[in-house]
Amino acid sequence: MSTRTFLLEHYLKRTNTFIRFLLVGIGNTIVGLSMIFMLLDLAGLPYWTATFLGNSMGAAVSYFLNRTFTFRSRASLQSSAVRFILILFLCYILSYSISGMAAGYLQTFTFFGHNVSPEEMAVLLGAGIYTSTNYIGQKYLVFTK
Repeated sequence: MSTRTFLLEHYLKRTNTFIRFLLVGIGNTIVGLSMIFMLLDLAGLPYWTATFLGNSMGAAVSYFLNRTFTFRSRASLQSSAVRFILILFLCYILSYSISGMAAGYLQTFTFFGHNVSPEEMAVLLGAGIYTSTNYIGQKYLVFTK
């Protein structure tokens, strides 16, 4: 094991759950948003389909990393998985409903030569809301043991 790997693992064992949650979240957000934008822009799928499928992929990564790394939970797989899915679903509906409504008020703009649509901006806004509500739900309702 390299010194850098050892130091990183040693340091992360001492951090609080929110820091670890954010690190896991960065990874699963990259996975989920990459999939959402590919499905939305390349495959031409509708907003709700693209966000649902992208977040589902990110959720699978999130469950296993948060259970083992972030919260070090000993809750049973069955009960924690059911609660995890329920919390994700509720956070998804809340977050992307709010951001979907916001899309109606947004204008297309150009960012580094790319026309950013109101739907794309809504996806990013929804991701921020989703991250916040999801942490609260996972910490206090899913991985409590």
